[in-house]
Amino acid sequence: MTEEQNDETKRLEHADYESMFHELAAIRSGILAEAARSESLLDEVYPGYRESARNLLHYLTLRHRDLRALQQRLAAVGLSSLGRAESHVMATIDAVLCVLQQLIGSSVKFPTQDVDSIDYATGERLLVEHTEALLGPSTSGRWVRIMVTMPSEAADDYQLVYQLLQAGMECMRINCAHDDSASWSRMIEHLQRAERELGKSCRVVMDLAGPKLRTGPLKPGPQVIKIRPRRDQYGRVTEAACVWLSSVENPRISPKEVDASLPVAASWLKRLQQGDQIKLQDARDSRRSFTVTEVSEDGCRVEAVQTTYLIPGTRLRHERGMAPEEDCETLVGELPARENCLNLQRGDQLIVTRDLEPGGDALRNEAGQVTTPARIGCTIPEVFDDVHAGESIWFDDGKIGGIVEQVERMQAVVRITQTRLQGSKLRPDKGINLPESKLSLAALTEKDLEDLTFVAQHADVVELSFANRGADVEFLQAQLKQQAGRFPAIVLKIETRSGFENLPDMLLLAMRSSCCGVMIARGDLAVECGFERMAEVQEEILWICEAAHVPVIWATQVLETLAKEGIPSRAEITDAAMGHRAECVMLNKGPHVLQAVKTLDDILRRMQAHQTKKRAMLRELRLSTHAVDLHVSRDMDSKSS
Repeated sequence: MTEEQNDETKRLEHADYESMFHELAAIRSGILAEAARSESLLDEVYPGYRESARNLLHYLTLRHRDLRALQQRLAAVGLSSLGRAESHVMATIDAVLCVLQQLIGSSVKFPTQDVDSIDYATGERLLVEHTEALLGPSTSGRWVRIMVTMPSEAADDYQLVYQLLQAGMECMRINCAHDDSASWSRMIEHLQRAERELGKSCRVVMDLAGPKLRTGPLKPGPQVIKIRPRRDQYGRVTEAACVWLSSVENPRISPKEVDASLPVAASWLKRLQQGDQIKLQDARDSRRSFTVTEVSEDGCRVEAVQTTYLIPGTRLRHERGMAPEEDCETLVGELPARENCLNLQRGDQLIVTRDLEPGGDALRNEAGQVTTPARIGCTIPEVFDDVHAGESIWFDDGKIGGIVEQVERMQAVVRITQTRLQGSKLRPDKGINLPESKLSLAALTEKDLEDLTFVAQHADVVELSFANRGADVEFLQAQLKQQAGRFPAIVLKIETRSGFENLPDMLLLAMRSSCCGVMIARGDLAVECGFERMAEVQEEILWICEAAHVPVIWATQVLETLAKEGIPSRAEITDAAMGHRAECVMLNKGPHVLQAVKTLDDILRRMQAHQTKKRAMLRELRLSTHAVDLHVSRDMDSKSS
């Protein structure tokens, strides 16, 4: 390169540095001007959150523009691209401006004393302090806390609570949508006892149920029981089906696990002996037989080696040997009705009603044409006041989707647009989401207000379900002030589109309390915002909360397959590892939740060495050691040859 070319390159570099300096200085001035206009918002913020609230305002103003082009130019010359500035916005901008100023050698100065900016260390310290205040001290070797939702059994099973605490649970979550105050008290008593015995501490987190919108009841299905033996791949019976017979007059529960229970006449039941045969014609008019295998005072067990359908009134005929005896017949008594469901296909109409009259499946004529669409009720009928034609509606965690075609006084007409290819089944008590409707529902129901008395007395943290707007946060704060108990910390559960869009406003209001946090409730949130946007949405929540130095709880379906079935999927292991970017990860209940806690503890400990928030931690990489050893080995081999 000639001297002239070298001078031209330096001139262009200088011009680029100067351009970046002025662009970033203008951004800085804009942030401070906007923050000054919002300064009144900080007056009511709790003193321990005031610096954090100001940094949040700085971050929101910074992200109000597209910074990608400037980021690429800064990164190209080895400077910070502002991509990790969440917890210390102004300090990061000022550091880059200082370097650029030295590179251009300009006499242009920018004021660095016009704002008390949070530096890197302070941002880290504030997040740690706020997290410990909300979630308690961290476990040695693991910064991210583990929260576990209590099953109903925890009220009567001390060992379960003890083992969960021993395995690494730092937060016990009690869902107020289930059980009652007596059960909640026993859960907390078990936790306190386990804390004393193990010398560990654990926060009590209580989740207010909120206005969960669900489908109403359906007409009961038929009273029919299907009895089916286990078979191998060739259809050969490997294990007979077991049926328990007890008297209609004094029914008793089988002492052993059975496939079905049948009520029969006590006088007939007393005649049975081990080895007897019971003949019948089932609901399909198929001839079947049972063999009596065990007799007791409470009833008897019989075995079936053929699939059998039984209904009330099915005639059972007792035979001993080959000769039927007198009074050898009885009728099957009343059976539990099968749970009903709606069978929905794409293109079907569904009527969603304001009342809770039991709904039913579509009625069809002889040609198979629908004469009356399927109907189902809604648990919160007032939502119809806020729903309009053309808006989307989702059922059962997004498994079934539709468009509202018409809203009438007592019902809404929905056209189903999303199901499985073979159709989907809609059952009672399944969630309903209306992501495009501006619902005016209050976040606290009458039940929540009743539960709040217990929560204020016993909980360290109260979770506000379906937090949608600032008024919801203010209402909860006002209600807590009226309680005679402690003032628990507040966690905002973000599970609707409105909650996500209003998060900054709700955070500033929550920061009026001495302690707060945010939960990413990814189940409903994914339905509300769209599954394809879920990754983006949860990232934005993490950024906003880090800017406010507010801890985040990563929730919903974490290691769900492991907790329920005992074996995790590959995808949920990766998902659990991503949860390390939050301050707490929540597990839901399941038969194998203890194993899930141990697995999550191991995952979080491993991830801590690799990543903190968005920052990769460059610990020694084992792959690099293998690569160097391989290179040395090959080099020695080449020299020896």
